[in-house]
Amino acid sequence: MKGFLYKDLGRIRYEDALARQTAAFDKLLAAKAAGTEAPNRLFFCEHEPVLTIGKSGKDANLLVPEALLAEQGISFYHITRGGDITYHGPGQITGYPVFDLDSWQLGLKAYIDRLEEVIIRFLALYGLRGERLAGATGVWLEPQTAKARKICAIGVKSSRFVTMHGFALNVNTDLRYFSLINPCGFKDKGVTSLEKELGEKADFEQAKQRLLSIFREMFP
Repeated sequence: MKGFLYKDLGRIRYEDALARQTAAFDKLLAAKAAGTEAPNRLFFCEHEPVLTIGKSGKDANLLVPEALLAEQGISFYHITRGGDITYHGPGQITGYPVFDLDSWQLGLKAYIDRLEEVIIRFLALYGLRGERLAGATGVWLEPQTAKARKICAIGVKSSRFVTMHGFALNVNTDLRYFSLINPCGFKDKGVTSLEKELGEKADFEQAKQRLLSIFREMFP
């Protein structure tokens, strides 16, 4: 089944969004095993402040005690996606494509490349040049310079070419939270947001609609 169903989950706790995408993932996997069809789904949301660390992540990249996170109302989860530690929170578009890649005859690497391309095209709408950085999944600004800074993190889980987890795009994100971690495991590179680059807050709802439109073009 090509294309996808879209749902905006709004502001939602991480564990609730995880339950929604896991249910969709399990349904898609079961349908594939049975030789039937279930819809691909794309969820957008904003999370309450949360840190997540992927299966290959290092706990040392959390720079403060977990007890301090709890005091500040920040959740912390070890999860099954690839990648290291990152932050999700208000003002960030967190996207969860639960896709059967066979729908588009994509392998996992080609899928991640296409996710990056979605973000690159989105940033171009704001006059920003998003780029890839070899060995560092995600989308960066000026990646080959001392000013290298990540604007979108990507981390994916795949089973039988069915995906879950996804990307975190900093739009109007409070970047101070990233000081609690080595973002994505990097100690020598920065993070940024659309707001920081533009010098003013972006229209968040417009940003979501623009991003959704590009997804529909790239995953028809």
